[in-house]
Amino acid sequence: MLVSILWLTLGLILLIKGADWLVNGASVMAKKYNVSDLAIGLTIVAFGTSAPELVVNVMASVDGYHEIVFGNIIGSNNFNLFVILGISGLIAPLAVQSSTVWKEIPLSLFAAVLLFILANDFFTSSSPLISRVDGFIFLTLFGLFLFYVYKQLKSDPSVQNEDASESDLSQLKIWGLIVGGLAGLILGGRFVVNNAIEIATVLGVSEKIIGLTIIAAGTSLPELATSVVAAMRKNVDIAVGNIIGSNIFNIFLILAVSAFVKPVNFNPSFNSELYLLGGGTLILFAAMFTAGKKKLDRWEAALLLVIFIVYTGYLVMQEM
Repeated sequence: MLVSILWLTLGLILLIKGADWLVNGASVMAKKYNVSDLAIGLTIVAFGTSAPELVVNVMASVDGYHEIVFGNIIGSNNFNLFVILGISGLIAPLAVQSSTVWKEIPLSLFAAVLLFILANDFFTSSSPLISRVDGFIFLTLFGLFLFYVYKQLKSDPSVQNEDASESDLSQLKIWGLIVGGLAGLILGGRFVVNNAIEIATVLGVSEKIIGLTIIAAGTSLPELATSVVAAMRKNVDIAVGNIIGSNIFNIFLILAVSAFVKPVNFNPSFNSELYLLGGGTLILFAAMFTAGKKKLDRWEAALLLVIFIVYTGYLVMQEM
């Protein structure tokens, strides 16, 4: 099992570095062709930070590891909400813009509720799954979300092109970063999925627990790094927006792509994690109206962190 752990760790490193190389190379190339920071942020960077989840889910979907697919998405969203926001909020209280309070947070709750409804197939007699039709619904909503973000940024005077000459990298180095990044993502995704299954088999734990814990936390490392650094620099809009946007992105795009590759059977035992996700989002929304209005205070961030630790401990105890 030690070998599997080492390969899993290498896979996670390759995923993170692959996403980093891909974002850097593609961003520099885009700037060379005078593509705006807005377009880069909406496409390349958005894809890059969620690329680990996307690659792992596509490979798990192809191989038929359906519990890895849902465990990674739902687990990543819970990790983002409870752990990353919790840690970021402990570093510095997180003030939130009105649009985030009234639009993005409710939208992330809507995404979780829609996933719950579609996955359980309440309106059909078929077995619970996310079908290609469901995937199309999610993808359509993702397109609308991108359009909303575009309109928001277009109306924000603070959005401007920075570092016009960010890098003088040669075309060879740029393509080296892009190709190397894609290779790292593909290879890392394969290492993560295969060795996570090996570890689950040896330990006698379910794919669900591995997906909700090790894989979910590992693929969320880009969001963790981004939000923690943003909180340390007092750039709280990025710290909060990164998490809420990522949670919407994971359900509307990554799960949609996974379903298009192959319809994904849903285990109703994941409903408890969806309840946790919905409840945590409601707690975040309610926190916007306590003493520090439109702000996640340190004690509220600590509460999110404690809830996640207790729930994870409960999950592990169930497996023992």
